[in-house]
Amino acid sequence: MDNTLGTTEKFPLSKTKKIRGNRHLAREKVMQVLAVYEVSQEPLDFLFAHIFVREFKFEDEEIPTDKLLTPDEILEYESDIPIVWKKDEVEFAKQLIRFCMQEKQFANELMLKYAKNWELNRIAIIDRTLILMGISELIHFDTIPPKVTMNEIIEISKDYSPNKSITFLNAVLDASFSELKKRGLINKTGKGLKVK
Repeated sequence: MDNTLGTTEKFPLSKTKKIRGNRHLAREKVMQVLAVYEVSQEPLDFLFAHIFVREFKFEDEEIPTDKLLTPDEILEYESDIPIVWKKDEVEFAKQLIRFCMQEKQFANELMLKYAKNWELNRIAIIDRTLILMGISELIHFDTIPPKVTMNEIIEISKDYSPNKSITFLNAVLDASFSELKKRGLINKTGKGLKVK
């Protein structure tokens, strides 16, 4: 019989004090910034600093070790852990936000065209934001393969949108991608990035 049962960690909650940033997380934070902007109209710089840095723990409360935490409690504790970003990840996010603001009208036109029988205000803010991000990234980031962009948007939607949105997002992004190619708006460079 194994006598080591009492020596393992009681709770799976991470003891880390920082989270390392990456491109996927940067896209997720961009989506949060843009969605909050859509609702609040707060300045983008303010939203970016608040959502990206996210050091807003107001007290030095220790994580309890004498009880099982609910999923909501775990999220609350982990939401206070600062993210350590590399300079290029922050710059990528800032550029993506700028391009999204630049392409918003065009992306809205594509959404109206390919989300048949849907008015923009009937499309969930998160879904509109993800489509905007996808279109902007396809047009302006010439070293990111289209497949990576589209897969990233779908992956983020799995955490933030209802399951039925994935099919909708896929359809609108695929149709938009085809139109962007026809118009010559996608110019990818580098090995394996040529769009056919």
